[in-house]
Amino acid sequence: MIRSAVILAAGRGARLGALGEQRPKGFIELGGEAIIETSLARLRRAGVVRVCIVTGHLDGFYRDLAGRHPEVTLIHNPDYAASGSMYSLYLARAAVQEDFLLLESDLIYEQRALTALLAAAADTLLVSGPTGSGDEVYVEASKRRLTGLSKRRADLAGEVIGELTGLTRLTPAALAAMCRHAETVFAASLHLEYEQALVAAARETPVACLLIPDLAWSEIDDAAHLARAVAQVFPAIQANDRRYPS
Repeated sequence: MIRSAVILAAGRGARLGALGEQRPKGFIELGGEAIIETSLARLRRAGVVRVCIVTGHLDGFYRDLAGRHPEVTLIHNPDYAASGSMYSLYLARAAVQEDFLLLESDLIYEQRALTALLAAAADTLLVSGPTGSGDEVYVEASKRRLTGLSKRRADLAGEVIGELTGLTRLTPAALAAMCRHAETVFAASLHLEYEQALVAAARETPVACLLIPDLAWSEIDDAAHLARAVAQVFPAIQANDRRYPS
């Protein structure tokens, strides 16, 4: 049973303009609640009792959050403005000694996403069907094992099975492989995304790809994402939560 999660929350939200300057992306509100609060509630419902959040931009919001949530611990990435998401995960490596869920702070998703990952194999990337978001990351797999990720579908020579959701189940072994790859990159630059490290790690530690074709989810990176989330995705999540009770 997975009881731990890591949430990557250091990003500046620059593509959200003034809204991103006022609050971290996790504190965008939908349905009258900050999306990070909704995510924490979903994790608790799934049995997760320890959540490590890696902060950066406007981390005071997360200090206040941790004061209200005893299951939350914080790790601050002081180089958040000059690093990628893998550096944030690297800073959290000592905080996870067991299988864990990895997710991003700017995600909205249905409960079924967590239920499926908890029932999946040891290292598993959650994949959705087409979203039409305009900012898709495509997942390439061979026999449902991860072989590549790219925002440019044409760059992937193998079978593209769906889109990256930003929700992953990882073992300490997979995290260690990601960190080993990261260390070779960090010697020159901290600009490495965790997705790139995951693809590298998958060459030595197989990562399964779990496809849920009708999964409702969205990241919120810019104003268009937010508008789409309000008008389409959030209502679809609510409908699917009723359709697929967990």
